[in-house]
This record gives sequence, structure tokens and C-alpha cells, in this order.
Amino acid sequence: MRVAAIYDIHGTLPALEAVLQEIRQEKVDHIVVGGDILPGPMPRESLERLRNLDAPALFIYGNGEVAVLQQMAGTEPAAVPQAFRPIIRWTAQQLHPEHQQWLSTWPKTITLEIAGLGSVLFCHATPQNENDIFTRLTPEHHLLPLFEDLHAAIVVCGHTHMQFDRTVGRTRILNAGSVGMPFGEPGAHWLLLGPDIQFRHTRYDLANAAERIRSSTYPQAHDFAVRNILNPPTEQQMLEVFTRAEFPANPK
Repeated sequence: MRVAAIYDIHGTLPALEAVLQEIRQEKVDHIVVGGDILPGPMPRESLERLRNLDAPALFIYGNGEVAVLQQMAGTEPAAVPQAFRPIIRWTAQQLHPEHQQWLSTWPKTITLEIAGLGSVLFCHATPQNENDIFTRLTPEHHLLPLFEDLHAAIVVCGHTHMQFDRTVGRTRILNAGSVGMPFGEPGAHWLLLGPDIQFRHTRYDLANAAERIRSSTYPQAHDFAVRNILNPPTEQQMLEVFTRAEFPANPK
């Protein structure tokens, strides 16, 4: 079995289209969409593209889907900082009831048996929580309680938008990176699994993508195009930001 793991699309349809074209050439058996398709500049279009895939797909939710679903249900998402709530409101307004129903059926985690790798658990941030923040630099003693008792050889996550490969206790942890909002090199980042592990980077027409985003009604369209597509923050900048973030975030 070969599995493509695509995470943190954030409504960046041009990046998603480029990755799906590359995945089609790989003839994968499954696509795992690891949460945070939302929010972003083209949320409805991205969801519709994923609903009509020509390959078997499995979906898990991220903190973005949780926030948008809360907004669609009429509740302000408490975990979202005030500055980002207009984005969540706008995203919720772009979706239809059938999107809400579909999103609400997604699980928190999925486990697949992948030849050559064994049991692989897919989650958004950690198996317990879609909000937890950790990176390749997070001390192992913080992470051991979250990963030591899992019945999986490998955990695939996203959430922090930076690819990494590290081991915590006996568990190998892979971050797939971000398709639509990468930190580091511009482009779309994803993961190909089976029988080996390949960290993938897909190049696409960034200038055209930025123009498409600017022409949307997204509340921060220009800033998104510049800061997340054309000139994303460096990995070092974001490692410093995340190192200051409290861990774990909003434990459940």
C-alpha cells in the first residue's frame, strides 16, 4: 500500500491542485487528508476538490475544522485568538450545510497498516489533541507521555507546518509539513509512505497562485498571498515562535 499524506491545505487551492496532480502520477492507494483544509482563501473550492477525488481518501479533522464547525453552529470558537475570528467567520459563511455535515463526520485519528512500515497512526497535532504544539526541537520528556503507549510504529502529524522526522521513545514521528501554508521553502509540502518514507516538495506557479488569492474575498487576501505563498516565514523564525508557545495547548 502506498499512501499520500497531505496536511494543512488552508484553502490554498492552487497548491492543492499541484499536489494532487503529482500524487496522481504516483498511483497511490489512499490519500490521507490530515486536517486544516480550513480556514483559508478558497475553502469551499478546496473542499469540493477533495470531495471529488479520483482516489480513495480518508479525512481527519484539525483545529481549523473544529473552529469553523463551532462558528457554523453559532458559537464563537474560544480557542481562536480575537484577531483571527473574522477569518473563521468568513470561512463559515462560504460553506453550505452539506459541508458542515461532512466535516462533522471526520474522526480525530486514523490508523493504517502500510507495507514496509507497519502500523501508522495519522493525527493532526498529537493523538490526544488537535491543538498541541511541538516541533523537532521540543524536549523528548514533554512528548513521552503522549506517544509512549501507542500501538503504532509511526505517527504522522502536521499542525506546525514544518516537516521533520524524529523518534520519541519507541515511536517514530513524521510531520508531513503544509500544502498551503509552508514555513520555510515556498511551495507545497507533503508525505509519501510505503514501502519507504519520502518527504515531498511540489513546486507550482506561486505568482499565479498569489494573484488568484488576491482576487478572492478572503479578509486578508493580500497578506496571505505575500506572507504565506510568495515569501513564507523561515523555519528558524517559526521554531522561535513555537518554542515560546505553551505545551501542551488546550489539553483535553
